Amino acid sequence: MRRGLVSVLLALALGSCSILGSREKAPIVTRGAVCGTPMIQGVKLGDVEGPGRCGIKDAVEVDAIGGVYLSQPSRMNCDLAQTLNGWVTDQMTPLVGKTGDGVESLQIAAHFSCKTRNGQPGARLSEHSFGNAIDISAFNLADGTSLTVLSDWGKGKSGRVLRKLHSSACGPFGTVLGPNSDRFHKTHFHFDIARYRGGPYCK
Repeated sequence: MRRGLVSVLLALALGSCSILGSREKAPIVTRGAVCGTPMIQGVKLGDVEGPGRCGIKDAVEVDAIGGVYLSQPSRMNCDLAQTLNGWVTDQMTPLVGKTGDGVESLQIAAHFSCKTRNGQPGARLSEHSFGNAIDISAFNLADGTSLTVLSDWGKGKSGRVLRKLHSSACGPFGTVLGPNSDRFHKTHFHFDIARYRGGPYCK
């Protein structure tokens, strides 16, 4: 009798698993180092699907990168994560230097999102739609202050540091947009890994 009950319970358990599996594929969840480097900390998600052509192949959700935190967990692919990690380590950190005791976190304005460029109807899909882009609105410093794109761009020492950060991203990233590009980027830097025949597009 007991053996029969165990068999029934096992069958029910397996059945419930198959029902759940048919509804949604269970994501890969591994907290810790992702994308092959301990400098990128987060969670492996597997493939993330979105409406239409939107989605990320082998997505990760990143919490910290290059020794600094992200203000919110950000979804992207490993190509973007590795590019961002390289820029944070080789460009951002030395450029900011000891200003405000260094960068503690990046204020993330946007990461993966299925949308058109600048949210304009009829425009091409943004690189955000494929996990290829990240928007940064401020660099939060360890002393509690921030270098904010909206408030500090073009103003004094903070503005000069922001200009250097913007310029240094041109090359590692295929597209770099800031306040001088258009009205849609007055509040943040847009970095993505799209590649063009004529080289990086930076403005």
